[in-house]
Amino acid sequence: MTAPDVANQLNEMSRAFLPGLLGVRFTAAGENWIEADLEVRRDLMAPNGFLHAGTVVTLADTCCGVGCARSLPGGATGFTTIELKSNFLGTAKEGAIACRATAGHLGRTTQLWDAVVTNKENGRTIALFRCTQLVLWPKPAA
Repeated sequence: MTAPDVANQLNEMSRAFLPGLLGVRFTAAGENWIEADLEVRRDLMAPNGFLHAGTVVTLADTCCGVGCARSLPGGATGFTTIELKSNFLGTAKEGAIACRATAGHLGRTTQLWDAVVTNKENGRTIALFRCTQLVLWPKPAA
């Protein structure tokens, strides 16, 4: 499956959930990486007129989470985020923001993902994001 085909499949899968509600649009995906973007809109802003930090974190966390789900080891049943961190370096008041998430560690019990969120128009970095996911396994039979 090509990167655009995967992106289309991910967009369809996310449509009825928070990423779809916010307008996250997957643009490409490959082995151990994923990209998405989001149009900046008034309803995604904070009352101070700047892009809400939660908007930026949601885009980054979505990319990392979907990347993790696509990279789970065979037999795993899912994952849950156990830690996330974001450093904000800028903002956007219009246009679009983009995110690229890449795997830093793909273990049997944890995965570590890094994401960079940028202003799509000027390429400036808005945020650096890192999260750790716990890989979930079936419970042993009693």
